[in-house]
Amino acid sequence: MPYKAIEQLCRRYGVRELALFGSALRNDFKPNSDVDLLVEFDPHARVSFITLMRMQRELSTMLHRQVDLVPKGGLKPRIRSAVLENAKVIYAP
Repeated sequence: MPYKAIEQLCRRYGVRELALFGSALRNDFKPNSDVDLLVEFDPHARVSFITLMRMQRELSTMLHRQVDLVPKGGLKPRIRSAVLENAKVIYAP
């Protein structure tokens, strides 16, 4: 995992916290699996749909895998507690 590059990207986009969740943390992670990332932005960061897509594309390039970037506030209620309980923070300044 290119932590330094991820840190630079997170600073540029105003990320408060970035965390892995899903199959990347389990035994069922396969060579063709995507990487699920949970993102929380600083309250003053200007974030749009285009910003999210751009960040997702950059992370995919960095990780050489498809990335599913999910805003923390956008988690579905039925999976929220399980995701938050098992997520592994990879960036939090």
